[in-house]
Amino acid sequence: MVDGYASIPGADGRVASQLRKGVLEYCVLALLRDGPRYGVELLAELARVDVMATSQGTIYPLLSRLRRTGLADTHLRESENGPPRRYYTLTDAGRSALEEFTANWPSFRTAVDHFLTPGETT
Repeated sequence: MVDGYASIPGADGRVASQLRKGVLEYCVLALLRDGPRYGVELLAELARVDVMATSQGTIYPLLSRLRRTGLADTHLRESENGPPRRYYTLTDAGRSALEEFTANWPSFRTAVDHFLTPGETT
């Protein structure tokens, strides 16, 4: 168990992968809400919850897309351990997108739970 989350069997399977793809952008925006972060730091934080663990091949294209669409901004910061690091910050548009997702998530989750609960759809 990590931070109150039980390990989910099949977290590397197709279903978990599709679910992760659907929410990963908003999880990254939520992490950026707390302050600037660099890519490896985001990967480590996501990996704290097994089902959200992802790779550099996924996170860096996502971060580039967030930057291109104006949801995140970047700046370089010197590092004590090597070359400068690119830090990502949440923009006002990113904050608005996260707020919209946060407002819609409970009803979306409830709707999915409705269909997954036996006897609920009859």
